[in-house]
Amino acid sequence: MVLFTFIVLIVLIASTAGKCIPNKQDVIIVHCYPKSIVAKIPECPYGWEITQLALGGVCYNGIIESGYYQFSIPDLSPRNKSYCGTQSDFKNPIYHFYNSIVSNDSTLIVKNQPVNYSFTCTYQSNYLVSHAAFDQSLTYFFPTSRVATVHVKNGSSGSFETQLSLNFYANAKFSTQKEAPFIVDTSDIGADVYAGVEAKGISSRFKVVLNYCWATPSLDYAFHIQWQLISKGCPSDDSIIVHENGKNSRATFQFNAFRFQNVPKLSKVWLHCETFLCDSEKFSCPVTCNKRRQQKEQTGGVLVAEFVLRSAASLLNTGLAVILHHLLLTVGICRILS
Repeated sequence: MVLFTFIVLIVLIASTAGKCIPNKQDVIIVHCYPKSIVAKIPECPYGWEITQLALGGVCYNGIIESGYYQFSIPDLSPRNKSYCGTQSDFKNPIYHFYNSIVSNDSTLIVKNQPVNYSFTCTYQSNYLVSHAAFDQSLTYFFPTSRVATVHVKNGSSGSFETQLSLNFYANAKFSTQKEAPFIVDTSDIGADVYAGVEAKGISSRFKVVLNYCWATPSLDYAFHIQWQLISKGCPSDDSIIVHENGKNSRATFQFNAFRFQNVPKLSKVWLHCETFLCDSEKFSCPVTCNKRRQQKEQTGGVLVAEFVLRSAASLLNTGLAVILHHLLLTVGICRILS
């Protein structure tokens, strides 16, 4: 008799422990990551078991995590089956992603109050990245950073974090990164500089588009002295080549090394890029540029003048020949473009 009572007691304790105790907290915790979304609600909301709740009404992918029911969208791309009914729209400059966790019981009668935990994740589409490109001074400079990184947090009901980096590369293959800022000596003026903006850890649906890129002799992107490199996604002159823009998670371009003149106490050249993360599921992202005619005032006269100033003292015998060569080249370009 005692043994029977003990067995019954064990069964009752086990059944009680496994029973869903209704939790009536109207709380939802949302984490808006660059590539995924994770939503958590209190365990056993209004008496619903985890197997009775669906993300977007279609995905029964909930797991129990430290007193919460957790539902995940591993990838924001609609091509992925884990998208789970998430809807999105774009209200410039914000992307909005919507979904909900709902009760979905197909039994004859419903004993619990229906639940619908709706949530939204918002993502900024425009970012400004800056990085010191090269050093104009003749003293050696030890770089302190390889890339410039921008962390942005935004979103309703959660957080958003993405990483954009402005990198420099050794050649046009854009496979090997180059330490920056690097030294630009007199002999390096006019040499090719390879740069690119890359987004890591975001959904493949987003493509990097460079709207504007410009250089300043100061970290201040609004500094009054500027040289425009890319405007409305296209090169500002024929000396600049945009290799990729809006095709994937990295946009790349190249330009000629140069120096700003008559800017005291400012030795570095800073590169700034206004970057747009384009949703390829909603828009056509690749940028197509018509071949622009190079303006006469953009034929490199500043570079020639700087070269003359830096080289006249040390290369007296060959300086005139080099100067004449640049002047003839400049005049020839101007005549072709006229």
